[in-house]
Amino acid sequence: MAPRKQQEIFAATLRLVAEKGYDGLTVEGVAERSGVNKTTIYRWWPSKAALLGAALIESDVLGFDPPDTGSLRGDLVALVEHLARLLTVPPASDVAVTALGAAVRHPELDARRFFADRFAREREIFERAVRRGELKPSADPMLIVDLLAGAVWVRSVFRGLPLTDDFTTAAVSAVLHGVVRDEAG
Repeated sequence: MAPRKQQEIFAATLRLVAEKGYDGLTVEGVAERSGVNKTTIYRWWPSKAALLGAALIESDVLGFDPPDTGSLRGDLVALVEHLARLLTVPPASDVAVTALGAAVRHPELDARRFFADRFAREREIFERAVRRGELKPSADPMLIVDLLAGAVWVRSVFRGLPLTDDFTTAAVSAVLHGVVRDEAG
């Protein structure tokens, strides 16, 4: 399938899930919106879950390139800012919150694939930081990402609170340096 047509199908899939939720997502609806036959979609993706899973990872709408600012702190701030935009700025926020939220109720969506893909891309940030001597090789990159992403999800999606200008830097500082007073100081 031509990459442009594939992106049109993914965009139609993500728009439809944002508008109607996972339960309202249909291959027929995607076919109609993208101007292809539903048999074409089924030839490439055997189910709406497979189609949505591919769209979440491969769509330009949710595209992601790991930041490279030259420092771990800068990369993490950029990463958190990207996640904040993903979860708060439409249309990406409508898609991310709806689709990833639906994964909780619909295991066939296999959201682990989405998160595994994102983490595989984010790992580069930590590998560079270890090479630069900014991060201990024993540090757990997934824990760091979970702490930062969790903070953004809880604040913006679950609590519905705004992400203030200082939230990103405060969250990164809390993860990198902790929040307790230095015992010696």
